[in-house]
Amino acid sequence: MKKLALFLTIGLAFIACKNESKNTETIVEEVKEEITYASFGMEINDADALESNRMMEHYKSMKEGDTINSKMRAKINEVCSAKGCWMTLDMDGENEVMVKFKDYGFFMPLNAEGEVVVNGKAYVSEISVEELRHYAEDAGKSKEEIEAITEPKRTYSFEADGVLLKQ
Repeated sequence: MKKLALFLTIGLAFIACKNESKNTETIVEEVKEEITYASFGMEINDADALESNRMMEHYKSMKEGDTINSKMRAKINEVCSAKGCWMTLDMDGENEVMVKFKDYGFFMPLNAEGEVVVNGKAYVSEISVEELRHYAEDAGKSKEEIEAITEPKRTYSFEADGVLLKQ
């Protein structure tokens, strides 16, 4: 009986110490980072928004008077320092878009910065000297900078009915 107990103990120890390799499968879940936005104007979402450089391709093919309904994502360059009634967006490092808000129905925070998604109408226009000077004054430019504006400027513009400001 002692031999049987000894034999069972050694057998169990041998089985317990057996080098058993287990296949472990690691499951990796893709976690989509949820981006939070502050919303202004009409309620919109960020789905299907064109990147700024892609939108710039559309602007370059437009002529004065053309409009395109669109949604784009871009980085804020500047916001009206008087009341947030307009902003400029960087399109490709060289060009920018002047964004105004439909029917002055909403304004951006004066300290707004970072990335935005804008929804509305893209168009190309010519801005008069008087209006360019007004924008320069709103932006807090010096008197010399304002007086240096002497010619109208062909601009890329956007009338936004909704804006999402990335938090």
